[in-house]
Amino acid sequence: MGSGARIRVIGGGLAGPEAALTAARLGVAVDLYEMRPVRQTPAHQTAEFGELVCSNSLKSESPGTAPWVLKQEMRRAGSALLRSADATAVPAGHALAVDRVEFSRHIAEAIAAEPLITVHREEVTTLDPEDGITVVASGPLCSDALSGEVARLTGKDHLAFYDSISPIVDAETIDMDRVYMKARWDKGSADYINCPMNREEYDRFLDALLAAEPAETKEWEKLPYFESCLPIEELARRGRDTLRFGPMKPVGLRDPRTDTNPWAVVQLRKENVRADSYNLVGFQNHLKYADQGRVLRLIPGLENAKFLRWGQIHRNTYIHSPSVLTENLNLRAYPNVFFAGQISGVEGYTESIATGLLAGIYAAAAAKGQMAEPAPRGTALGSLVHYITHAEAKTFQPANITFDLLLPLDEAVRKQVRDKKVRHQMQCDLALEQFDGWWQRLGAPAESERAMAEGVPA
Repeated sequence: MGSGARIRVIGGGLAGPEAALTAARLGVAVDLYEMRPVRQTPAHQTAEFGELVCSNSLKSESPGTAPWVLKQEMRRAGSALLRSADATAVPAGHALAVDRVEFSRHIAEAIAAEPLITVHREEVTTLDPEDGITVVASGPLCSDALSGEVARLTGKDHLAFYDSISPIVDAETIDMDRVYMKARWDKGSADYINCPMNREEYDRFLDALLAAEPAETKEWEKLPYFESCLPIEELARRGRDTLRFGPMKPVGLRDPRTDTNPWAVVQLRKENVRADSYNLVGFQNHLKYADQGRVLRLIPGLENAKFLRWGQIHRNTYIHSPSVLTENLNLRAYPNVFFAGQISGVEGYTESIATGLLAGIYAAAAAKGQMAEPAPRGTALGSLVHYITHAEAKTFQPANITFDLLLPLDEAVRKQVRDKKVRHQMQCDLALEQFDGWWQRLGAPAESERAMAEGVPA
């Protein structure tokens, strides 16, 4: 039975239906807007809810992994779309993969069966905060009209239209005997790992880079590159020394071990305060992942490196969440407007559904004149939101759930427990413990118990 409260949800991909079904489950009426088929996007093939445009995988189901613990929390919260995913799963080893047609059908049936949801097949072209509670979940291919409204509310400097992501490497897999710590011109503390190359090493790296195959790009994904953020393969094509005068410039980075100037240097910058992962500065690229592995492992010190994220450049409309969003996923300047899915700055199917779940909870509470407690930092859900709302403003890029985002263990525990898999499982256990406490405080223990009683895949 409805409470009389009502919200509007824009977007019929993943986050939108999740937000709508969550809010409806909490007794709030929902107007769910999807512009397809009245207006198609360049990527979608159908007008179905939850259409998976790229792969059909919702990532790992292996216990002790970051994607696993995020899904565990979502299942305990009664995520409607994860229920659809579980119901339409296909064999995929340790991953949760779905039959994409059946997945969309299952979501559509859930929406049709919910009397509190009214579906509107029309494009939303205005966002007026005075019109009530709105969840914007329009996805990475937000229409021009709606993008303009989002830019108006967030500020045009806080809306991006493509990702430019550098690779990230596991710090434990860097050969520290082949690199040195130093800041350029010794300004400030020596926080950068520097991978020096002689001329022969640089030429070998450059030849491999020029021979690498680009990632496949659909017509709608083709982007005009910005001169200030060119992919390394484009720089390489402009001349053999271009990289040496760009992201690989060696000036001010004299090798203290040999007291010589390298021919070129690749700099690695900390991804977090724990310094357990580093990104390759200025190494955004659009190469196939296998080719990235071959090329990047030619960098001295990275011969046996494990990469936690590959470089990417692709179209993606998203807001600059650290500057504009609260931990309740609503705009600081316009609290009635919430964001979820890829437009909020997360990357990936599961992460989009997760923010839809949270936005549904928070928006439903707001529609009732309440304010829901945000998911704690110690949970996977809370860690994901903490990242998009607290990331370094100048370097913010959309992210998937990883252990880098989860609350780290105490340093004493990290020193005592050397096995990384054991530490990761401990992080997962703590996250689930914090989730259960939060879910109880929200007054929704019955859903958590029901979800667990139904059987949560391990």
